[in-house]
Amino acid sequence: MRAKSNAIALETVPAGLALGALGVLAFSLSLPLTRVTVQQLDPWFVAFGRAVGAAVLAWLYLTGTGAPRPTLAQWRRLAVVALGVVVGFPLFTSLALTGETAAHGAVVVTVLPALTAIFAVVRAGERPPVLFWVGGGAGLLAVLTFLGTTGTVHGALSRNDLHLLAAVVLCGLGYAEGGALARELGGARTICWALLIALPVTVPITVLSAWSSPPRADPAAWAAFGYLTAVSMFLGFFAWYAGLAKGGIAKVGQIQLAQPILTLMWSALLLGETVTAASIGAAVVVLGSVVLTQRARHRSPGDPAANRGPDRR
Repeated sequence: MRAKSNAIALETVPAGLALGALGVLAFSLSLPLTRVTVQQLDPWFVAFGRAVGAAVLAWLYLTGTGAPRPTLAQWRRLAVVALGVVVGFPLFTSLALTGETAAHGAVVVTVLPALTAIFAVVRAGERPPVLFWVGGGAGLLAVLTFLGTTGTVHGALSRNDLHLLAAVVLCGLGYAEGGALARELGGARTICWALLIALPVTVPITVLSAWSSPPRADPAAWAAFGYLTAVSMFLGFFAWYAGLAKGGIAKVGQIQLAQPILTLMWSALLLGETVTAASIGAAVVVLGSVVLTQRARHRSPGDPAANRGPDRR
C-alpha cells in the first residue's frame, strides 16, 4: 500500500508543478493591470469590485457543479483564505499602485515564495533547519534594502511600500492555507467558497466606493479590470490551489520564483516602465535567498513533519 501511495504521489507532482506554473503565469499580470485600473478607477472599487464580480462567477460554478457545503471547520479556514487573497492582497496592492510602479511592486513581491513557505511551515508544525530561516531573513533584508536605497523611499519606508509588504504577508498566509484546504475541497471550490464568504465585506465596500466615486474609465482600463476579476481573482486560483494540493505547498511554491521576473517583463512591455538595474539586481538577490530557503526546507533530514500531510482539524 505504501509503494502504491508513493507511486501516486510521484505521478501528481508533475501535474502539480504544471498547474502551479499556469497559476503563476496568470498572476504575473496582476500588478501591471492593477496599475492600469487604479489610474482611472478608485482603488477600493478595483480591489473589492473584482472580488464581487469573481464571486458571481464562483456562485455559478458551485451551483452548476452541485458542490457540497464546507464543514464548520472548513468555513473557519476559508475565512483565512478570504482575508489573505480576496481582501488583503487586492486591497493593499491597489492602494500601493496608485502611487508606485508595477516594476517596483514586483521586487517587493519577490519575497512572497519565502513567506508562503514560512506560513506552510508554521501551519504544518514542521521544524526546519536554521538555514531555512537564514534564507528567509536574507530575502526580506534584500527587499528592505532595495526599498531604503531607491529614490522613491529616501531612507524610510513609504506608505506605498508598507501597503506592498502587508499585501505579500497576507497573500502568503492565504496561499498556504488555501493550498492545504484544497486537498480537501479542491482548488476550484476553495477559491469559490472563499469569494462567497467574503461577500458581506466586499459588496458594501464596492457599493460605497462606486457611490462616492462613480466608476468611469476607458476600454483599456475596463479590460484590465475584467482580467483581474475573471483570471487573477478566479480562474488563476483554480490552477494555483490545485497545483499546491497535488504537488505540495513548498515544492510548487518554488514556481513563484518566476513571478517577479514575469511581472517586470509585463511592466516594461505593457506599461513602458523602466526596469532599472537596481530592480533586477534586487530581484536576483532575493530569488537566490528564496532558493536557499526552499532547498533548506527540502533537505531537512529525519524530520517526520517534512512529509506530513496538512492538519485537517
